[in-house]
Amino acid sequence: MDFMALVLGLALPWCLGSSLLLALDWPRPAADAATNGDTRGHALRLGYGYFIGLLLLTLWMRALAFAGVGFARLSIGGPLLAATVALLLLVGRRKPISLVAARDALTMLIRPPLPRWQRIGWTLLLAWLAFRFASLAVEVAWRPLYPWDAWTQWATKARVWYELSRIVPFVPADVWLAGQGGAFFDAAPAAPATIPLLQAWGSIALGRWDDSAMNWPWLLMLVALALATYGALRDTAIRPLGALIGAYLVVSLPLLDAHVALAGDADLMLSSVYALAALAFHRWARGRDMRDGALTLLLALSCPLIKTQGVVWALTFIPGMVVVLLPRRGLKLVAWSFGAAALALIVLARTAPTVRGVSLHLDYGPAWRTLVDVYLMLGNWHLLWYGAFALAIVGARRLVRPPLAPLTSVVAAALAFLLVALVFPGSVAGWSADFAAINRTTLQLAPLLTCLCVLLWAELSVPGGESAPAVVPQARIAALDA
Repeated sequence: MDFMALVLGLALPWCLGSSLLLALDWPRPAADAATNGDTRGHALRLGYGYFIGLLLLTLWMRALAFAGVGFARLSIGGPLLAATVALLLLVGRRKPISLVAARDALTMLIRPPLPRWQRIGWTLLLAWLAFRFASLAVEVAWRPLYPWDAWTQWATKARVWYELSRIVPFVPADVWLAGQGGAFFDAAPAAPATIPLLQAWGSIALGRWDDSAMNWPWLLMLVALALATYGALRDTAIRPLGALIGAYLVVSLPLLDAHVALAGDADLMLSSVYALAALAFHRWARGRDMRDGALTLLLALSCPLIKTQGVVWALTFIPGMVVVLLPRRGLKLVAWSFGAAALALIVLARTAPTVRGVSLHLDYGPAWRTLVDVYLMLGNWHLLWYGAFALAIVGARRLVRPPLAPLTSVVAAALAFLLVALVFPGSVAGWSADFAAINRTTLQLAPLLTCLCVLLWAELSVPGGESAPAVVPQARIAALDA
């Protein structure tokens, strides 16, 4: 009974988010999806749907807390289940939901109409991904809450909110010691509530506190990230096997998998939401569908709700927007802005100005040996950084031309933030000597960087040396399934 309750609790946000996208007809099905199957659309809908469902779930829990309604299966799950059913009924009125179509989509996933050698590669890679997900499932099932930050920053709030059935404030230790009533404290009292609410819902759905079972969403995040990545790459006319390889490269990053096996931290969700926001932005830049723009906005603005530094990742979309909205001068404007920012950093590193008694001086002190070890010598990233450097050199011109220029601007802004934090350690205390902090912050960018590498590789592989069209005809996407 507990197991079924947990399964239903895990499935609810996935069904909610996917049904919302289905009701919005996002993404639009390919022209001949009825005959060739719309694997791109199904993968995008399922991948994005899970993260949208998680965000809607936690937003609803915040609303309940604001209204003074206690957390329970009925108060949380009941309205969300009703919303899911209403959305499916709306979809059914527009177009009957067919089980045959679902069966055909599953068949397309297992045995796509590919040449023999590609079908063999597809089957082997799909089997390997299934094995990897299964092995991570064993880790999640058997391991209690383990990571340090998970049980000093996130699960502390989850346990208190679960026991009290509401959100109560967490304050710094000095405030708590001063005797403020009704408040608690932990290592990060100002951390956003999304992750603790997600963990609390796991235990509420289960019916008891369980610091292991509440971490199942971390495995589902990895599965959803794989689906969304595959769908996004197929959406750019990359062939099915190539898109699956791209999804594999993303979800096989060692540190990404470690954050599933050692579940409980916020970095996996932040990296996934940020990557999906950027891929939705890339889709909007190519097709200008307002639903893609709305999805980008929702996911980008959700980054600060997951982790505090998500504010910075959300701001990295500004250069990309400039490039899209000013197609003739945007790229030059962004380049000049980066140059001006670099000059300002140099000035602040060489001088010691103060504003109202606050010093603006930046200490330049990169630990190059540590950075080389983290990115090039240790096994956390496989060959990601070697591949990224090589592709950036070979494909520099493609990166600053459509259709990649807007996405390149977003990634460039994110890399600039990461570089500043690493070479000016005073800006983020102690990073230059902290392997864990460097790796975890880099993890928030790594899935998107991997996707950009795959997209650049596909651009470089276009015969004749010409860039792929900015807007990919949907008939071409569906035709590649055949």
